Parts: sequence; structure tokens; C-alpha cells
Amino acid sequence: MITCKNPILSGFYPDPSICRVGEWFYLVTSTFAYFPGIPVFRSKNLAQWEQIGNILTRESQLPLQGCEHNEGIYAPTLRWHEGTFYLITTNVSGGGNFIVTAKNPQGPWSEPHFLENARGIDPSLFFDEDGTCYYIGQRENSRGGRYNGDCEIWIQKLDLQTFRLEGEAHPVLYGFQRNAIWPEGPHLYKRNGYYYIFHAEGGTAEHHSEMVARSKNIFGPYEYAGTNPILTHRHLGKNAEITCVGHCDLTEDEQGNWFMVVLGCRPVDGKTFLGRETFLAKVEWEDDWPVVNPGVGMLEKEICLPGEKDNSMPGELNEVRNYSFKNMTDKKLPLDFMMLRNPQPNAYTIDEQEECLKLPAKAVAIGDNGSPSYVAVRQKHHRFQAETEFLLKAGEKGDRAGIAYLQNSQNYLLAEYGEVGADGYIYVTVCINGTEKILAEKKTEKRGMQTLRLRVDQSLAQVWLIRPETEEKSQCIIREVDISHMCTEAAGGFTGCTVGMYVHSEQKQSTGCAQFCRFTVK
Repeated sequence: MITCKNPILSGFYPDPSICRVGEWFYLVTSTFAYFPGIPVFRSKNLAQWEQIGNILTRESQLPLQGCEHNEGIYAPTLRWHEGTFYLITTNVSGGGNFIVTAKNPQGPWSEPHFLENARGIDPSLFFDEDGTCYYIGQRENSRGGRYNGDCEIWIQKLDLQTFRLEGEAHPVLYGFQRNAIWPEGPHLYKRNGYYYIFHAEGGTAEHHSEMVARSKNIFGPYEYAGTNPILTHRHLGKNAEITCVGHCDLTEDEQGNWFMVVLGCRPVDGKTFLGRETFLAKVEWEDDWPVVNPGVGMLEKEICLPGEKDNSMPGELNEVRNYSFKNMTDKKLPLDFMMLRNPQPNAYTIDEQEECLKLPAKAVAIGDNGSPSYVAVRQKHHRFQAETEFLLKAGEKGDRAGIAYLQNSQNYLLAEYGEVGADGYIYVTVCINGTEKILAEKKTEKRGMQTLRLRVDQSLAQVWLIRPETEEKSQCIIREVDISHMCTEAAGGFTGCTVGMYVHSEQKQSTGCAQFCRFTVK
């Protein structure tokens, strides 16, 4: 037996989808405006997960130019059939619903096959026993939307040779509750002669919930379970340890045990900074209806699983992340690194001689609707420390480098080093709902390598200038920065916070850059 700790993926990993091939489980999540798109993980025991790649790694697969922070890639579904992996998802700002395929989940993945007449979002695929493929998704109520969130779940045959929908589209469900809002995230399964549709409802905030319906015919009529919602935390209140629970996908292990991956949030004092995370729950069947975590009825912090610890795994994903750019002969960024939208070919360089990650000083700021010089990872803990050591090679006045802590284009915190004449300066800038304000501007020694540290303790932050040779010379630039505006409840949207290395220039044609030799988050 092995103890699984929830969440199984901490930080901004929403809308999970899972499938099993042999002894391996594979898991994917949404990425919105971040690039590359859709990380893919694998596990043998559902408790220990390893990222093995990203599915959308080329601009031709993932055009994100001009997309807003909460646009881009929504709710992917991963399935496997007869030796091929199928990933279906929505680029809400770049073409709609599409499918990519691969023989190996590590890639390479195909160019996108966009689906005509597949309106809506949250697409999923189901392969029936005879091999027929069906598309199931969410769209606006075809009978006429009466209010915001009045949607329907619909099913249609899909030809995977031509990637075209065939025959008639069948609306099958409109939500469990009267005047339900946002029935979405549907997945279709078959068990004991029944077709089951699991779908989320109530929106992805505190009223989120998961419903199930079944039918003997794939096109219905479907009967909702009298026990719906089969999973929700909305009745626990906003101060519950886990909130916003919904949007599930199911899998079955080799022994016939069923499990569910589902998103949820972990607010502290009513504030969520980590975004929507991925959790695991057990599923049992009673009278051909699913029961989630029997006897408990909600997500648990720990689950006892039938598998064994996998000693081949690199370790827990949530440990200290220490990134050094030495001996990176493949010149590729670590798999969990992200940038915004579509970075250009010269967006970064891994310099073997200098043993650093080189980022250019671009005029694209982190709040702009472009691709700034920002290489980041997800925030995974309510309390964390990010530190980077770098050399600023200023090409123009106004070139700066350091750490950015980002919720969205309207809400962020910057800790930067810049140079004016013979002096160096540390700048701390906050942006609240689109308005920037400089909180600190401290003169410091103009020297080669600089080390900046950002400490976050829930809704407060500190910025430090570190002198590695002696802690006595390290300076606290600012001790208490209120960052409560960066929680989801204040900033809105669908993403969690990220933190990373950042370079910016006030000049359009700067030749400057910053060389980052290490980046640590713990």
C-alpha cells in the first residue's frame, strides 16, 4: 500500500484529464496563455507523478499571439486507442477545438486537426466497444440561451480518419439543477451496459460541483443520479481547506479499482494564490451509480492506495526546485518552465561557456499583451522563497532584470536591478488592477553578479538583496508588501500565480540582456 497526499499536483494545474495504458497512468492539465502548452505526467501508482513532456511545443500547434491571460488553452482530454494517443482541447483565442495525436506521450505530437462545426469548449472523446469514436462537449443551449451560463452537453460521431464530425449532433443534458449554470467539462464512459456522463456544474468557483447521469443508449435519454452532486465542497463554506471542487475525469487500474482526478483550490484566509490544483479521489460503484470517497463524500488530504512506492521516480514534485544552467548540452529549458504566449526563436539562449540562461532585454513588459522575457514556474506553496543570481549586461538606459511574481497582466510584483550612471538600484514595483506603483528604489553597489530573493508568506511579500559572501551585507529592500490583490478572489480569472526570471527594457531597441546562472524556488 502507498499513501497518496492531496493535491497530487500542487499549483496551477487545473482541468485534469487522465488515462491508463498498461501499467502507466498519464495526466494532462490546462495552460491558458502559457507556452509550451499542456504538460503531460505519468505515474504507476497515482501517488507519485513525473512530468515527461509538454504536448503543444510549437507555435504552429499553439498560436497565442494577442491572447488574453485567461484565454488560450482550456480543458484538455487525453485518451488512448489502438496504439495512438489522442489529445483534444480548445484554443479559445486561436481556432477553437482541435486534436493532436502521438504514438508516444513524450512526443512528437502532430500538427492540430481543427474540427469544423464543433462549437463550444471542454471537448472529450469516447471510444465505444465497436471502435466508434464520439465527440462530447459543451456549448451554448441550442434551444436559445436564456441567461449567462445556460449551456448544454452534446454528443456526435467523429471520424478520426478525416477528423470530421458525422451525422447529427445530439444535445443530451442541460444541467442537473433547475436553471443550472455552466454544465461543462463532460466525459463519457461505459460500464455494465450503461453510458455515463460526468460533468461539472455551477461555475469553477465556490459553487463548483460534479454531476453524473446514465443511459442505455449513447444518445440518451439520460437519467441523473438522485444523489447529485456526487462531489462538491460548496456546502462547506468559503473557509474550507479545499474549495471549488469539480471538473473530474475517471480511470480504472489493472485490478478494477476506479479513481477520479478533479480540480480544487486551497485558499488561506479566503485567498487563493496557487490557482486550481489536481486532486485524487476513490470511486466505488453501488447499484451501478458512482460513489466518491465512500463514507466521507469529500476530498481527503491523504488516500491509501493499493500500489507500491515507485523508487524509479525522481522524487516528489513539490520539493525544492533548484535550477542550474550548467552542462545543459541539449540547450532546452526544464520541462516545468513556462513563458507567456509565443516566444520568438531568440527568446532565450542557454550559453554553455557562460553556464547561464541568457534572456534579452525586450521592450515587451510583463503586463503587455505579448511575450515578455519571462521564464517562470508555478507557485506550489503558500509560503515560498524564490532566488536568482544573474549578471545584467545593460545595453540601454532603463534595462532591468530580476524576479517577477505574476498573477495576470493586471496584477503582479517585480523585484529588479538596474543601473543609472555609476550606481546600481533595486526597484520594487507592484501592479494592482493595471496600475503600477514603485514601492522601493534603493541605491546599491554597481557590481557584476546580483542576487535577489523574493519571500512570500501567504498575502505578504519581502524583497532582499543577497550578498552570498556574507549574510551580514544582505539587505531587506522592503519588508511587508501586501499582495492580496494577486489572489484569485481579487484578480479573477482561471490561473494561479507563477514566479520567474524577468528582463525588461524601457527602450525599443536595446541590445542588453541578463545572464541567469541559477534560479531556486523552495
